[in-house]
Amino acid sequence: MTAAPDKGHHILTVNAGSSSLRLADYVLDGELSRVADMHLSPSPARDPDVLVDFVRRHALGAPKLVMHRVVHGGQRLRAPCWIDAGVEDEIDRLRTLAPLHNGVALDWIRASREAFGSEVRQAACFDTGFYAELPRAAAHYAVPREWADKYQLRRYGFHGIAHQSMLDQWRERSQSPGGTRVISLQLGAGCSMTASDHGSPLETSMGFSPLEGLMMATRCGDLDPAAVLHLIDEAGFSPAELGWILNESSGLRAVSGQTGDMQELLGSDSSDAALAVAMFCHRIRKYLGAYLAVLGGADAILFGGGIGEHASLVRARILERLAWAGIRLDAKHNTTVSAEAGGLIHAEDSAVEIWVVPTDEARVMADAARILLNIDHPSETTSILELSE
Repeated sequence: MTAAPDKGHHILTVNAGSSSLRLADYVLDGELSRVADMHLSPSPARDPDVLVDFVRRHALGAPKLVMHRVVHGGQRLRAPCWIDAGVEDEIDRLRTLAPLHNGVALDWIRASREAFGSEVRQAACFDTGFYAELPRAAAHYAVPREWADKYQLRRYGFHGIAHQSMLDQWRERSQSPGGTRVISLQLGAGCSMTASDHGSPLETSMGFSPLEGLMMATRCGDLDPAAVLHLIDEAGFSPAELGWILNESSGLRAVSGQTGDMQELLGSDSSDAALAVAMFCHRIRKYLGAYLAVLGGADAILFGGGIGEHASLVRARILERLAWAGIRLDAKHNTTVSAEAGGLIHAEDSAVEIWVVPTDEARVMADAARILLNIDHPSETTSILELSE
């Protein structure tokens, strides 16, 4: 199916996450202006008609380009780029490292091609790109160097587009424009934290895959590798079985025995649900303390994502007992802040700004698309993979 004829410079962003699909359309006329958006949760299966119906419903016409969020770009796909056959193959090759995400992104890349035809260019923006220059001490694992080189073992970091969005918005709204040290928390179905200074990440919780780090809705987060070896040797699990369990049947869902939905857990009387919430907050607080050490203190703490923006009780529990670090929450601001607009939630005597900052990945993606349109001439574009050789 083909959409209506092109009526202008429209950029369609497609953000296919592990649990939802977000679409947004921007008009490019000197400045970027968002004219439509849509959030579907749970995410529908690949369907070109979803994209066509979205642009038709808003009388937008076919987009100038479609910009896709791709979680894992590996070592070769670091910057936003046009999608050619080589880029598509590389996204597919990395599927095993982001099993909940890269395959879904590929599905929607192909759906976009079916919806709008080959004349509408496809581009990709990578979550891992934000962490491409992560300091070596943070990026490397303590494994044999030949392993790291041969198998591309390193800490890639994820949710980079979301963390970039929070940083950009905080810089625009900050009450302390001279501040540079920021700890951002992207808390949703997937959860991650990043410590940044002067806009550059120094540390992040996710690593080789989006499985490392914080406890999440269905992902286990940090786990002793010996536990995995033990389950293979003693319980007879295959690596594929364990991969599925640790990614899709662990985390909040496993501990609570009920669900990975934080709002449901907060409303539950179950002791297992209470334990799941307590573990979730404890792990984040532990990382928060570590990042204060990495940065030598913080100028701001930012909460984003579905849990970070909506769960005031979770924010309060994460920040308990941190007054020693100058972190003081205002209870009233915390419970009344608008999840949609965000805002400051710190007390007047807090030495650290605390904000709810709704993530806007679509805006970051649209900005990247605008840059590609300005600097790239499709007929002359060399594959990004050729340039990275």
